[in-house]
Amino acid sequence: MSRIRAVLLDRDGVLVEDLPDNADPARVRPVGGAHEALALLRLHGVRTGFLTFQPGISRGRLTEADVRRVDARVEELLGPFDIRGVCPHDPVDGCHCRPPEPGLVLWAAGRICTAPADCAVIGDTGAHVEAARRAGARGILVATARTGPQDSAGDDVPDLRTVARSLVSGGTVSRPAS
Repeated sequence: MSRIRAVLLDRDGVLVEDLPDNADPARVRPVGGAHEALALLRLHGVRTGFLTFQPGISRGRLTEADVRRVDARVEELLGPFDIRGVCPHDPVDGCHCRPPEPGLVLWAAGRICTAPADCAVIGDTGAHVEAARRAGARGILVATARTGPQDSAGDDVPDLRTVARSLVSGGTVSRPAS
């Protein structure tokens, strides 16, 4: 397995608290361990980015400008990030960028000039992990309140700190012993 050179994280639920259709930057709150995990990755030269899936845009509940303002707040609190990517489509739109399709992962890897095989994608649903697999990247599931029993493959990890430590050490990402 190649060394991970970039980590792409799902924004809502993995990096910041999941507030569907959030258009208010003041409501953005990092999840526990996000600062430490990102600092560790960056310290080891791993590029970082986040991906966000905002069907509220296509449903008329928020605008692209709203998403950019929230993204800017995420970057202010947790950045700098090398890449930010947005899928504005509703799940019924059949787009290529919405998980489990790999389009947004492939786009982000290309924008930072990193082969998908050198990327890890961290998400909180099985669809995120499947999008990573289809792109040729490594998918890692961090269990959140949104993660359903159908999403877990038994190798989900409890938090971003655990993932970051494992990735920079070159080891496999696994649940710590109880």
